[in-house]
This record gives sequence, structure tokens and C-alpha cells, in this order.
Amino acid sequence: MTTPFLDSSLRGRSLIGGDLGGDSAGIFHGINPATEEKLDPPYHTATLEETRRAARLAGEAFAIYRRTTGAQRAAFLREIASQIETLGDALIKRAALETALPDARLNGERDRTCGQLRMFANLVEEGSWVNARIDQGNPERKPLPKPDIRWMLQAIGPVAVFGPANFPLAFGVAGGDTASALASGCPVVVKAHPSHPGTSELVGHAVRRAVIESGFPEGVFSLLFDSGKEAGIVLVGCPEIKAVGFTGSQRAGRALYDLAASRSEPIPVFAEMSSINPVFILPGALRERGDRIAEGLQASVTLGVGQFCTNPGLVLMEKSPASEEFSRRLAGLMAGSPSGIMLNRNIRTAYDNGLAKWRSHAKVQVLVAPGESGVRASAALFQTDASTFFDNPELAEEIFGPATLMVRGTRDELLRVAAKLEGQLTATVHGTDEDFGEYQDLISVLETKAGRLLFNGYPTGVEVCSSMNHGGPYPATTDSRFTSVGTAAIYRFARPICYQNCTQAQLPPELRDGNPLKIRRSIDGKFDAAMP
Repeated sequence: MTTPFLDSSLRGRSLIGGDLGGDSAGIFHGINPATEEKLDPPYHTATLEETRRAARLAGEAFAIYRRTTGAQRAAFLREIASQIETLGDALIKRAALETALPDARLNGERDRTCGQLRMFANLVEEGSWVNARIDQGNPERKPLPKPDIRWMLQAIGPVAVFGPANFPLAFGVAGGDTASALASGCPVVVKAHPSHPGTSELVGHAVRRAVIESGFPEGVFSLLFDSGKEAGIVLVGCPEIKAVGFTGSQRAGRALYDLAASRSEPIPVFAEMSSINPVFILPGALRERGDRIAEGLQASVTLGVGQFCTNPGLVLMEKSPASEEFSRRLAGLMAGSPSGIMLNRNIRTAYDNGLAKWRSHAKVQVLVAPGESGVRASAALFQTDASTFFDNPELAEEIFGPATLMVRGTRDELLRVAAKLEGQLTATVHGTDEDFGEYQDLISVLETKAGRLLFNGYPTGVEVCSSMNHGGPYPATTDSRFTSVGTAAIYRFARPICYQNCTQAQLPPELRDGNPLKIRRSIDGKFDAAMP
């Protein structure tokens, strides 16, 4: 192996364990979305052999890394956070060049990235996340002796992580997928998003320095660059990879899901994909505070040029004079929204194409038409009736950007629309106490459609905490049982194992008599008396 690379300057090459990748025939650049100029350095696409080697190194590292203690992994995660913070303004400046996101947003993302790394460090250091269960044996039981059985969660194996364009830090190289996988004891191979390769490389070197400082095997972390699909396809097919974390489009997420399912050993893909995040505004709330709701909704739709997976792309109300006035109010606010630069040309093109479909529909009314061209995008607002929306499934497709579609109809029509909606990351209801009582049937339907149900709020803004669920029924995600945000995200990358009649010396510390780690455990169906 070559001498570990410790410099944070950009080299434009993948990190294959402790080595830099070599030259390749495939070259691409980061692009400044504000000017559409290429950014140096050029990035060399990971070769197929480099991709396979990264997976092999991860497989070799797993044998050692899975047996590290929670305290060791906690120190590692905290070291990653410290190394990212050490990058200082260089990281923010590069990310701004590659994404056109404002410094305030990027500083917030860096804080979130480091905060969630430390959050997972606290989780694994305490240790109860393994959900230890013990059923003690009874050799005197009749007619058959009862075996001693002990159960806990352990790391599933090396994880392939695919980051998105819209969160270069919080969901990027050291984002939530990587943090939760490393916390569980899984090595990680990241396929960097081509929209921000320089940002990814800087963070990748920070993680690599933390691996060295922690004394872990080099294969605990690798970073691959590729502007296309080939490296990702090869990576998911590598036998060492045991799970995939993905954030992005439904098309790409479903392709990875199908690929992983077609392996001789199928593996789980935890893909967060599309969502239109419906917002229902009930009559009482509309009468009491319609203007305030319109202001909050406009801010949520246009936040970050609409480039959030929780962007409210559908607003539903009963048809009434109050909802007509709300439409006029929201239209005025949307028309006055400033334009913004989208993350890359592909996203802007998809936004324009989506709006063109809405505009071409005979029964969809344009209330606010986008007025910008080139690299800038502006807000758009459309309106239709419930029966048209119900009969035209294409109107329920996600448009990634600062646009939303208002749908008005009768109470029964809106309930039918809710029942027909696909799975969502979020669903929001604005109402009064009386509304919530009267529309309990709507709320019951939405509970089956979304992973997060909001009341009198707005879906953009995801709190990183132990109780957050950032997931939902398909196509919001490929597995609605899990979240990609919050401490529960660790469970995606763990599997249960039980030990039957195992000697104390061979048991993991989490399952030994006396509870040496002082974690919360279930003993014969009851939690430890000494634990809260």
C-alpha cells in the first residue's frame, strides 16, 4: 500500500481505502451552476477494478470493524466531525461554488452533519440500541428443558452509500447514511454525487484522516467518483456489499433496488425517493388564519428554490369563497418570490419539463407562470379541481422545484384523492380542534400514506432527533419500516442474531450475565430492574 494521503488539497481521484485512485479514461468536472463554468481539478472516474477493490477492502475490514466496541466507534465518529470542522471555510467555499447554495445554508448543513455524527456517537457509546433480549434457560423444565437464548442486533456488513445533489454535506459523503452505517459497525463505500465532487473529496479526506487516527483498517471507508452509472452498478453487484443507502430520484432508486434484488444474494436497498408531500387546509383553519397559512406555505414551497424532498407540491382545500380568496393570496405571494439558481442543469431541465406538462393540461389553470430562463428558476403555481386530479395520475408526479399544485373540491372528493395518493414522506393538515374532530377520517387515511404527519406546520425542515421518521410507503422509500434521519436510521444496517446455550466467554458483552455495559435489556420479557 502507498503512504496514506493526508493532504486536504483536491486531487480529483477516488479514495480506495488508503490509496488514491489512478488515471482513467473517464474525466468529468464539477460545474458552477451560477456560471455553468467547469471547476478544477478534473475528476477521474473510478475504474471497475478500483470499485471492486474498494468493496474487497470493505469486506476485509468488516471482520475487524464489526467487533469494535461502541466506545471505539463513538470516538471515531467524533473524530470525523472534528476533521470536517477543521476544513474550515475551504469546505464552505468549494460547496458554494459547486451548488450555488448560500453560505448560511451550507454552514447549517455542516453543523447538522457534525451534529448527527456526534448524535450517533452518543447512541453507540451508551449501547442500548442493540435491543438486547435474554430468555434464561431452565434445564429442569418439563417435558423438555428450556434453552438459554440471547438476542441482539449486529452490523449487517459493508454498505454502499449514494448521496444526492441537494444536500452536499448532510446527506453526502459523511451524511446520515454514512454516519448510521459506521455507527452500527459497517464499513462504507460512498459513490459521490457528480454535482459536487470537490466538496465530496474534501469530506472524504476528513473521514480518511479519522480512520487513520482511530487505527482502523483502511477498508472502513472508500470514496468513488463517477459522472455516470457504471461504478455504482458494479459496486452494488459486488458480493462484499450487504446493503445500500440511497437518496435521489425514483428512477435511479428503483434501478438500484431492482439490481440489488437480482443478485445471487439479494441485498436490501434503503432508498429515499419521490414525494409530493400533500398539504390539506381544512375550512376552520382557512377562515381563522388563511393569510398566515398562505405566507407559511409560500415560504415552504420556495425554500432553497424548492429543492427539498419534503417540498409541499400539492395543496388541497374544499371549494368555497374562502379557498378562492386563499388562492388569490397565495398567487400574489408566489409571484413576488425571488428567483434562484438550481443545483445543476439536469434538475433545472426536469423542473421546466414538469411545468410544461402541467401547462399543457387543458383543465389545469396557471396562476403564476415561471418567468426566468437560463440558470435561474422562479416560482410557479397551478390549480385544478379534484375530479381532474383524480382522473389524471400524471398530475401527482413530483416536480422538484419551487412549484405547487392547488386542488379544490368537495369534502368527499378530497377524501377520495387522499385515499388514492401514493406513499409520501410527509402529509400536513391545517385545522382547528373542531376541524380535526370532523375530519378524523381524512387523518386516518393520511396515517396510511405518509411517514410523518404534521399538524398546523410545514414539511420542509427535518429535525434530526431520536423520534424523527424520514421515510414512508413506496415510492417515498423502498422500505417504509425505516427512517434515513435520526438515531433510528441505524437499524437499516443491522440484523438480529441469537445465541443458544452459548458460554459466557463467547457471548458479546451486551448479552453477558451481570450486564457489564449497563445497557437496557429485556430479561425473560421484562426490562432489567436496575435500568430506567
